[in-house]
Amino acid sequence: MEALTEKMYQDMGIDPKVCAYGEKIWDSLKDRWAEIDALSEYNQMKVIKAMQKNKVSEACLLGTTGYGYNDLGRETLERVYADIFHTENALVRPQSTCGTHALALALMSNLRPGDELLSPVGKPYDTLEEVIGIRPSRGSLKEYGISYRQVDLLGDGGFDFEAIKEAINEKTRLVTIQRSKGYQTRPTLSVERIGELIAFIKKIKPEVICMVDNCYGEFTQEMEPSDVGADLVVGSLIKNPGGGLAPIGGYLAGKKECIENAACRLTSPGLGREVGASLHALGPFYQGLFLAPSVTANALKAAIFAANVYESLGFSVVPNGKEPRYDIIQAVTFGNPEGVIAFCQGIQQAAPVDGYVTPEPWDMPGYDSPVIMAAGAFVSGSSIELSADGPIRPPYSVYFQGGLTWQHGKFGIMKTLQKLVEKGIIIKDFDKRNL
Repeated sequence: MEALTEKMYQDMGIDPKVCAYGEKIWDSLKDRWAEIDALSEYNQMKVIKAMQKNKVSEACLLGTTGYGYNDLGRETLERVYADIFHTENALVRPQSTCGTHALALALMSNLRPGDELLSPVGKPYDTLEEVIGIRPSRGSLKEYGISYRQVDLLGDGGFDFEAIKEAINEKTRLVTIQRSKGYQTRPTLSVERIGELIAFIKKIKPEVICMVDNCYGEFTQEMEPSDVGADLVVGSLIKNPGGGLAPIGGYLAGKKECIENAACRLTSPGLGREVGASLHALGPFYQGLFLAPSVTANALKAAIFAANVYESLGFSVVPNGKEPRYDIIQAVTFGNPEGVIAFCQGIQQAAPVDGYVTPEPWDMPGYDSPVIMAAGAFVSGSSIELSADGPIRPPYSVYFQGGLTWQHGKFGIMKTLQKLVEKGIIIKDFDKRNL
């Protein structure tokens, strides 16, 4: 590290020992960076190809108001998404307020009373529990007579194929596959493994809809779940595909019938996808998508750096420092709430926005335990930006993601390390390394 940069880190509150330790880890990962840059280059070409094919023009960036009839930019953007995901259709709207909303929209529009929803990969993310009705909530699928069945993963993270086969029945209408780990420490599912699971399910019941919660996974591989048989992929625009610029929104890409069902639920029967003004969101939607492959690559570098730093200090990390990556999330288990809180406070101190704020756990809507969230973001709640969060419950794991630039991601992890040293949580292990 050059002297000026090292001094800047010290000016920003990083102890020289912490700085030296982080730099040593970073330098050891140069071969991984080359692999990620190659992935980013491929996905960048994929995005440009889709934009050029669909003749994205300056007029597409302008947006509409009111009913939003004949919105050229909205319709073109949805064709771009359909081409990137190799699907029949797509729905990309600011009216989808977040990833949970987009997933709820997909489920509620494609399930009917008497149907059953199956999760063959265990418990879904906390905020979907109320959507499904696992935890009672107004307007849940359960209230509409839609049942839910779950098959947990095996102890090694594998699929319990025998139990899945037994769970599929005449009522099974839709299978939801969560790609990322959520607030769990299971492995994230690769596109290849998702394809294997979908093929198994379709062999048993070909007409079942296979939906993939793709949040945090976009552009982390050359393929997407829709390339291996998913009928519907769903995600948030304030995560990977928004590139840090999208101010709101969610997307659904998949079979035409599934998308039309979702459009009629989002707006109204008889109106469907023909309405829904894009207002001033289209410029950031397009530019964010253009930047998404490189921004996702930066977030991957930050996650790998975090894994190697904390694994080397003896903490349990998922994925580990050498494993391939299928999403941008890095889990670190501390075994106590103090570690989770200190980590999140370190991330907050690295933020360009609200860096002076001290996050504390609180009872957030949609969660069944107190949650701490660190996110000093330009877009509120944007988890493609440098962020970290976790529930205050055993095993006391924190979930780190994002970083619009790798430099910011690197600094954020340095700050977490500094905070843990200051709190005395890792001082003993740190001293053993004689740095």
